[in-house]
Order: sequence, then C-alpha cells, then structure tokens
Amino acid sequence: MMRIINGSNEKIVGINIVMAQTFFTRLKGLMFHKSLKAGEGLLLRPCNMIHTFGMRFPLDVVFLSEEYEVLEIIENIKPNKMAPMIKEAVITLELPVGTVKNASIHKGDQLVLL
Repeated sequence: MMRIINGSNEKIVGINIVMAQTFFTRLKGLMFHKSLKAGEGLLLRPCNMIHTFGMRFPLDVVFLSEEYEVLEIIENIKPNKMAPMIKEAVITLELPVGTVKNASIHKGDQLVLL
C-alpha cells in the first residue's frame, strides 16, 4: 500500500492506496468491494478508461499521466456506468466520493506517491 498527496497543495489524497498492475488485478478492480473508506483507493496502471459495472458504490476517478499529472477528473460516477477513454492517461486512480473535493484536486495538479 502507498500514500498519495496532492503536490500542488500538500493535501492528503489517500493513505491506503493499492496498486493494480496485472491484467487480473485491473480486471477485478473494486468489483467485489462493498465500499471504499476515506483514505482508501485503487491505482490502476496502465489504464485510460474505467467502468463501474458490477460495482456497489459510486467513485471519484482521476486520470493521470505517466508523471502523475491530473489530466481528467470524474466525480461521483455511479455504479453500472462507463467513463470515457482519456487517450493521454496512463494511470487511473479510483477514490471514495468526496475525495477530489476534499483534496482540492484539479486538472494540472501533480500527485505524489509516497
């Protein structure tokens, strides 16, 4: 597990972030979770598009470049939806709803993994 902060304002994005880098961990994602608690999240790499089919809860989703620059944000995406493909994205961060607002994440921000 890792921590992520918003390097643009030093706010904590998550303290229990799990990385999914294999085909199977990315495929499974958060589908069998009942919820995400504050501070938790899933970092999908490589990934430039997500869906919430089979999910039980909404998410905040942040699409990132290779350098962890925020390229696109989708707040409160509901279960059983498909997010658009963000061609430039290499990494996707799935977070509990409200995290984007609480960490003041904006396009162009630089996230930092610790």
